[in-house]
Amino acid sequence: MYTDLKKLCIDPESSIHTAIAQIEVSRIGIVLVVDPQYNLLGTVTDGDLRRIILSGTSLDEPVSVLLAQKSKSPFATPITAPVGADRDTLIEKFQQHSIRHLPLVDQQQRVVALVTIDEFTLDPAPSMEAVIMAGGMGTRLRPLTDQLPKPMLPVGDQPLMEIIINQLRDANINHVNVSVHHESAKITDYFGDGSKFGIDITYLTEDRPLGTAGSLGLMTAPQETVLVINGDILTQVNFRAMLDYHQEHSADLTVAVRQYDLQVPYGVVECEGSSIQRISEKPMLKFFINAGIYLLEPSVYNFIPNGERYDMTDLVQRLLDEGRSVVAFPIREFWSDIGQRADYEQAQEQVKKWQQIP
Repeated sequence: MYTDLKKLCIDPESSIHTAIAQIEVSRIGIVLVVDPQYNLLGTVTDGDLRRIILSGTSLDEPVSVLLAQKSKSPFATPITAPVGADRDTLIEKFQQHSIRHLPLVDQQQRVVALVTIDEFTLDPAPSMEAVIMAGGMGTRLRPLTDQLPKPMLPVGDQPLMEIIINQLRDANINHVNVSVHHESAKITDYFGDGSKFGIDITYLTEDRPLGTAGSLGLMTAPQETVLVINGDILTQVNFRAMLDYHQEHSADLTVAVRQYDLQVPYGVVECEGSSIQRISEKPMLKFFINAGIYLLEPSVYNFIPNGERYDMTDLVQRLLDEGRSVVAFPIREFWSDIGQRADYEQAQEQVKKWQQIP
């Protein structure tokens, strides 16, 4: 049970940025929006914050703006329980409403505490297996990758892929498939069967490059959700939060995305025929880019050819054409695709910062 109201609660005029920071500090996955008397006005979950990012709403806006948008959803009214409720009552609430957090309120409906489903061991961590895409040539990083696969480039005092392996293990993922091609022995010799890293590793050997999804057709059909991550990604994304989001949206495929801002260095002229309608001076364009991390349900494997070159973009489009559910999961944590020398140097500096944090 959580009773530190300063960590749990936020007022509705605080910025969305503040709510994000508070969730990252508490690591509970929720903040409670209250008035000065601690009456519960609403809740903001990790998923709510990621959906507000997708909406394009400025994170400088107050939390009340997020609650207004949430008022149109099935989760507009917070589910609560009275403080002192017995275990069976709390369990029934969690199960009836399929929720993970339950605020406890007193007789005046003021927040007193918060309980989570994890305290009742009702919902053991859903099982996942993972795939690390490590077969690329890393041509943009040559000569560093002439004799070394990009995922084996040292970042700090260990290969980049070892950082990924450790993060997967910490997310309770016990089995990892690794697709290999370029200088594959450098990977297999280092990681072996994964036992010294506390994880089980299977290798998917590409006899020729199969694209960003083709190697998935080489693995045994999975029985559980599969996390796929490119082997050149350095990130602190919360894989369990991504899985919660994926399940909340009943998605067949979830694609992690990252906001990318592009400053146009010129005045942009918008025309209709020969008539100028508007001139924008050096506008900032905002896009969501593919972050190279995915969650796939087992049924998705029916759409992946065996032993053929196939890209994730092909898979996404095919699922969309088939009317399947494909959703975007915005990453707000640190993320870097180590594709070029400058990215590699940035990764080195970032890992130094992480190592300095007690």
